[in-house]
Amino acid sequence: MQNIVDDLNYRGLIEQYSNEENVRKLFETKQTIYCGFDPSASSMHVGNYVMISILKRLQQAGHKIIALVGGATGMIGDPSGKSKERNLQSMDVLRANTESIRNQLERFIDLTDPEKGMIVNNYDWLGNMPMLEFLRDYGKFFSINYMLSKEIVSSRLESGISFTEFSYQILQSMDFYHLRKTEGVTMQIGGNDQWGNLTSGLELIRKLDGDKAEAEVMTAHLITRADGKKFGKSEKGALFLDRNLTSPYQLYQYFINTTDEDAVKYLKVFTFLSHDEIEDVIREHLTNLGMRVAQKKLAYEVTKDIHGVEAAEEAVQMSNVLFSGDVAGLNANQIEELLGSLKVKLPTEINLVDLLILLGSAKSKTEARTFISQNSVSVNGEKVTDMNKVFTIADAMAGKYLIVRRGKKNYYLGEF
Repeated sequence: MQNIVDDLNYRGLIEQYSNEENVRKLFETKQTIYCGFDPSASSMHVGNYVMISILKRLQQAGHKIIALVGGATGMIGDPSGKSKERNLQSMDVLRANTESIRNQLERFIDLTDPEKGMIVNNYDWLGNMPMLEFLRDYGKFFSINYMLSKEIVSSRLESGISFTEFSYQILQSMDFYHLRKTEGVTMQIGGNDQWGNLTSGLELIRKLDGDKAEAEVMTAHLITRADGKKFGKSEKGALFLDRNLTSPYQLYQYFINTTDEDAVKYLKVFTFLSHDEIEDVIREHLTNLGMRVAQKKLAYEVTKDIHGVEAAEEAVQMSNVLFSGDVAGLNANQIEELLGSLKVKLPTEINLVDLLILLGSAKSKTEARTFISQNSVSVNGEKVTDMNKVFTIADAMAGKYLIVRRGKKNYYLGEF
């Protein structure tokens, strides 16, 4: 069996191992590994996809993976990464979010055989646990001093932390112990901000099952950009895996606009290209920097893996349209996607000169006529040189749009 650790290290995915030597030894045979996902929102984002991709890599290497949706722990709230107490969500919202997260996970994990992959909800074993059983059977194994030493708790002491969030690490530890007993889980993975929670789970297992119990954890790097800023934020906010919140085109555009340094890094982190394929792309990229080879390959692969081949190819086509000016084949949804933020309401009829001024393509009639005479204006993909040309809804694309292009890069959108 392929030892996956070398691949994960090549991709720069793992930051901490509880014991790398033991992890390598475990991976010499088939293991069962789990990762938890928080249903605090209705959709996961591309940062979560890092963990999903690690699960997929482990599954492809022959291991059984379990994705846990925190239907119970989501009721409590994970304090890690938070500067203050989070607002608790209603049960109805949590149930809806849990189902939504589960549906997203099903897109990425092979569930055809329970020996390959499973999705579980920790509400099934934590939801109805009596309080006294929780305190007597689990709480007594966690000293206050030990819990306070965890960075996820200590970082919150000044601003304050409730007993509710304080107890989160116990509940997550119980998940690890429960899945070890019921599914044979030997390893938990998570983001590096989860290190305290993951090692608490190890502590519980070794207190209950002995110091020699086979169990390890490893955490993934929190991905950042070359400028040190947090990864995954666009001008519109987080990059969600739900196409209704972040469209495939928006996802494609984010990755195609990354820096050279980030593109090379993200090829390893996000794509399922082999080592040799990645190194070939990097060599070609460095030989032809102006061609943005790495960015194009990265954007296509990520969009394909998250939304499918058809969505990725459409995103490429839409991106190429703006470069080529060949907009005639766009449908209404694509026009809105590409240029909707530029939309200006048009009168029932308007001549070309006034159209350029209304859309902001020209500052005056003189400037508009200059642009037209220089053959630099096109409407709906066709060059227009007639100064007196009048446009009506009969000229519109998709029954209502005029796409104006001035020069190679300046686009404007009018809507009847």
